[in-house]
Amino acid sequence: MNSQIDIYTNLLLKLSKKALALGELPISAIIVDPVNKKVISACINQTKKNPILHAEINAILKALKLTNSKRLDKFDLYCSLEPCAMCASAISLSRIRRVYFCLEDKKSGGFINGPKLIYSNNLHHKPKFYYGFKENIFLDLMKNFFKKKRN
Repeated sequence: MNSQIDIYTNLLLKLSKKALALGELPISAIIVDPVNKKVISACINQTKKNPILHAEINAILKALKLTNSKRLDKFDLYCSLEPCAMCASAISLSRIRRVYFCLEDKKSGGFINGPKLIYSNNLHHKPKFYYGFKENIFLDLMKNFFKKKRN
């Protein structure tokens, strides 16, 4: 299992660097079919175009279209940063099975920080979630983004 997590987090890192090169927050998300170990959707933030186009939202929309379904209950989501409340809600509504995120978002997270929306009784589906993968690498990317933005 750990080797699969390494494969997926390495892909997240590659995508996050692409986002950074485009001037976006270095945030990425992928949706994986855990049975076939196949990535069905890989996306980055596109918030420069539209403030709600977070990587997780983009990945969910793409996966729903590719699977021609309104639910992703057989799929796992991997993301570079803890999903915000908006993304946590979308994850719940799309019934994603499990969520793996690399870096906590202490300010705006929706799982273990911020509003902790994933614990809300109002959500119909609460995916299992795991976090803390290659945190320092993703933290450095975020710091570099904000450092460049300030200069």
